This record gives sequence, structure tokens and C-alpha cells, in this order.
Amino acid sequence: MTRGDATPAPLVLVVDDVDHGREIFAEYLEFRGFRVATAADGLEALEKAFELLPDVILMDLSLPGIDGWEATRRLKQDDRTRDIPIIALTAHALAAAHDKAREVGCNAVVTKPCLPKDLEQEVRRQLEAKTTE
Repeated sequence: MTRGDATPAPLVLVVDDVDHGREIFAEYLEFRGFRVATAADGLEALEKAFELLPDVILMDLSLPGIDGWEATRRLKQDDRTRDIPIIALTAHALAAAHDKAREVGCNAVVTKPCLPKDLEQEVRRQLEAKTTE
């Protein structure tokens, strides 16, 4: 999908190992005008991030294999992906988990369950912050 000015819509990589959650967020964001790619685990997230260079990544932190913490750490250490905003999606509501997410490189944290519109607002906030840097 592209906007009227022929600039492609922002690409969001949605990473979540729960099919239903990943599909809901992906479909909602597509409906709201974003291009969306998905990944079901940390390794797939790394592969797609390096290949597609998305504008924003929604990263579930509790993933099989390479978890979201480690995937984020690796993305932030790589020159190709270090400037991509990463929004942590986590069921961990404690402040310590949110602090740890920021320490590994997440730009924001959204606690699950969350409404898709709240997630969209954070995606838009990160995109806006990225363009004003």
C-alpha cells in the first residue's frame, strides 16, 4: 500500500509467537495503512529485520529460541538495524521488566494485553520521533 504521494507506507515488523495476537496486530495495522511483515520467533525476526529493514519493529519479549531480549540486543548492535525503533510487547507489567527492555535497546514498552489502537499510537509516536531526529 502506498500513500497518495507515492511514498511507500511505513513497514512494521510484528514479532509474536502467538499466532492469534500476531495476526490481530498485523491485520489492524494493515487496515490502518501500514505495510506489515510478521515473524513467529527471534531467529525469524532477525532474518526479516536484516532483509526488509522495517521502519518499526514490534517485538514480543517472550519468544522461543532466541527471545525478544536477545533479538533486540543483536538488532541494536548491528549497523544496518540499530536505528530502527523497537517497541517491546510484553506481558511483564513490572517496572523492572520495562527497565530491562529499555536497557537492551527497546525504544518503548507496551504491556499486553493491549488494544490495537494503543499499539498503533505508539508506532506512530516512534515513527514521528524517528523523522524529527
